Amino acid sequence: MGTQMKTLAEQVADGIMNLIQETPYKAGDKLPTEKELCESTGAGRNTVREALKILASRNVLEIRQGAGTFVSEKQGIPDDPLGFSMVNDHVKLTRDLLQVRIMLEPQIAALAAQCAKEHEIKELEEILEEMEAAMKKREDYSELDTKFHTKIAQCTHNIVMENLLPVIGKGVAVFAKEVAQTEYDRTWISHRKIFCYIRDHKPFEAEMEMQYHLLYNTSRYEEEQSRL
Repeated sequence: MGTQMKTLAEQVADGIMNLIQETPYKAGDKLPTEKELCESTGAGRNTVREALKILASRNVLEIRQGAGTFVSEKQGIPDDPLGFSMVNDHVKLTRDLLQVRIMLEPQIAALAAQCAKEHEIKELEEILEEMEAAMKKREDYSELDTKFHTKIAQCTHNIVMENLLPVIGKGVAVFAKEVAQTEYDRTWISHRKIFCYIRDHKPFEAEMEMQYHLLYNTSRYEEEQSRL
């Protein structure tokens, strides 16, 4: 599965983001000067300035003319509207997101089984087939996994659900990052079952399979944490 290469400025922006999380800087704290950031990142001043602009556009940073660069008071950012990227404790974030997903996604799957249109079922199947192909090649399938779960939520045709999509998307992405992709066969079977129940408009079965899927993922995560 192809991934788009990040520009140097985007890579430096990621580095500054890590600095904010690891220090950790709080909302309103002032960042080091451009010169100091150049020294710590090894990047030129123009690249650092571009990186700061990228983070400012996401509301992570606030650039105050003549005063410096500060961590923004706003927590939500366009590609992270709930501010998850500012959370330092990744173990707690993963656990909390799994809890919320267990509360939401089984019911979402049930509603999707009732409301999904034929063209949406086709789109969901295409995502599933791409994911299965990646699994067979032992490739990273996390982005497709996120798309799969997000598409199920969209199949509900619930306008409130649109605002919950970041929770689902981030929940899948964080779990994929924190847990090794080794359970290919079990994951493939579980996703295929969820799809089939939605396709066949079986809400109870879709709900139960999604709940099983998420409870298994929670158990798997806790098992991996216990080994650390």
